[in-house]
Amino acid sequence: MATDRFFEEGTRLLTPYAFDFVLDAELKRAVRSQNYLTLIMVETQREWDGMTMSADQGTVSEVARIVGHEIRDTDLLGAADQGMLSLVLLDADYESSTKVIDRLVQRLEQHDFPAPLRISVGAASFPTHAVDAGTLKRQALTHPVVSWRH
Repeated sequence: MATDRFFEEGTRLLTPYAFDFVLDAELKRAVRSQNYLTLIMVETQREWDGMTMSADQGTVSEVARIVGHEIRDTDLLGAADQGMLSLVLLDADYESSTKVIDRLVQRLEQHDFPAPLRISVGAASFPTHAVDAGTLKRQALTHPVVSWRH
């Protein structure tokens, strides 16, 4: 498969298909090696004239660029649904991941976005919260760690 199909154009973001493929492979590796893996979901919404809507691709890419500076090269960063980023911290349990999330939040708070944003961050860890990709995603969306307006 060509490299450009794995990444969103001009970014280091894995496409949703590539992210799901690699997440599944990493879950299998985590089972074999008995390691932790934490999935972090970052939902970005714009506030405009009193309405809240999913952030556009440009805003999501900007958030991804900021987040990308705070993670290891071996961790996975991918596009998800509209306004969502998925991040996998390899060999990281839930408690360690909350420290990474705190660092991400600090970086995002320091950034001057052109419009008001609402950012929510949720996380779930393998095997603590789930043992398969689908359940892990659902758990990450239902385990909010941080939610704030910027």
